[in-house]
Amino acid sequence: MSDPDLHYDLIVIGTGAGGSTLTHRLAPTGKRILILERGDFLPREQANWDAREVYGRERYHTDESWRDHRGKPFRPGVGYWVGGNTKIYGAALFRLRERDFERVVHKGGLSPEWPLKYADFAPYYDRAEALYAVHGQRPEDPTEPAAPDFPAPAVSHEPRMQQIVDGLKSKGLHPFHLPLGIKLNEVDRVMSECIRCSTCDGFPCLVRAKADGEVCGVLPALAHPNVTLLTEARVERLLTSPSGREVTGVEVEVEGVTLTFRADIIVVACGAINSARLLLASANEKHPGGLANGSDQVGRNLMKHLTTAIAALSIRRNPAVYQKTIAVADWYWGDTDFPWPMGLVQNTGNVLPELIPAEAPRLLAPLVRLTPGFVLQDVSDHATGWWLQTEDLPDPDNRVTLEDGEVCLTYATNNTEAHNALVRRWTAALKAVDEAETMLPFGLYPRTQSPLAAVGHQCGTCRFGPNPATSVLDLDCRAHAVDNLYVVDGSFFPSSAAVNPTLTIVANALRVGDHLAKRLR
Repeated sequence: MSDPDLHYDLIVIGTGAGGSTLTHRLAPTGKRILILERGDFLPREQANWDAREVYGRERYHTDESWRDHRGKPFRPGVGYWVGGNTKIYGAALFRLRERDFERVVHKGGLSPEWPLKYADFAPYYDRAEALYAVHGQRPEDPTEPAAPDFPAPAVSHEPRMQQIVDGLKSKGLHPFHLPLGIKLNEVDRVMSECIRCSTCDGFPCLVRAKADGEVCGVLPALAHPNVTLLTEARVERLLTSPSGREVTGVEVEVEGVTLTFRADIIVVACGAINSARLLLASANEKHPGGLANGSDQVGRNLMKHLTTAIAALSIRRNPAVYQKTIAVADWYWGDTDFPWPMGLVQNTGNVLPELIPAEAPRLLAPLVRLTPGFVLQDVSDHATGWWLQTEDLPDPDNRVTLEDGEVCLTYATNNTEAHNALVRRWTAALKAVDEAETMLPFGLYPRTQSPLAAVGHQCGTCRFGPNPATSVLDLDCRAHAVDNLYVVDGSFFPSSAAVNPTLTIVANALRVGDHLAKRLR
């Protein structure tokens, strides 16, 4: 166990995309670093690839309960592991579009301007793509900013997926290879860590071939003798000096014992919801509304995207094993009939027969579970999964609060007209290319958006900005009110855009890491 009497140069709380990347960046400095992770290493076991275990029993999600705004408990879709939620993410790694950093008018409201621009993040996106071994092809995506070639070639489409790509192109659309962080070598498959299996999206990777926070960040960092990892260490609160201007201690529960660790710099990287929880739980006399919360912005502006999953059924069989290779952004900024941003379309992983009953809505679940296995297999054999996501707009009333120490989420969807427009266009496109005869939504007919518990794209609860009255963090992601406190997960986002947030979290962690490397000299 790490010595609580030892003073560290840096404590990093959390090992998701932000915390693991920051640690990786600072490990070579030789500074004494302590990583505190609430979970343990995710076990490598056959259940990693078992859809019944992963989706049906939610084996790798926490058992804890959060509450909605009515006080009703629910089980959140988060995993506390070394590597955080990246252990079970889909590995789609997008850059925000250049316009995403600007003020954008949506049908449902306003997406605010970022205090830094794409040009500020561009070199860090380059480094993030290299660190996470991102596969892709440029220029294909008509909305993506100009950038160097991806570090690795695009993941090839299997024949069935190529048929869909060709059909979409014949209708004037511009499908492109989904940028993916997987350790795949298609030139020499014998040497490839990735085996292109059907259990990738949402599954842990048994062979550690997914580019995640553990594989790309934590394990390389631990090769440095100055880095220590303490697992199953739940951080309860942060302590401050009498002035409240600096964090002086981190209270941690380890095996039922409360320990206090100290460091010159404290970095919170628990994910947007749990980072807000920790700051709110650290209220004291100098910070009565929560640590660094003089602006009353901690926990506010929670965003997580509007999302819909659709299974497209075709008369043609779909024998593809690794299906998640296509994305479409033609409606990202709108079209002639709907001149507002709509969002992004991308493949899901395979619509496995075991996944269908696991994902069935509560009212239909008993019926679906009685469906014979051969019927579910036939549905799976003819299905292609699609994931549609639209930007949800920052709303100060969408927020994280604490009720008797428990996380409480208040969240009302917005910008729904844009999302509905995207769903209509995509289902029409698939039918037009004659690849899908029927659209079956994952969920109650005609479709279902992800529930409150789906927080894989959580962001926005500690936004960054130059004004302490309207933001929690400054442009270096340091708390305005606490000199040695930083936050490096998705909390800092002023807006959510409509692409997956992970690559931007990684890029920002590298950017903040450069700043901290100078400060720690």
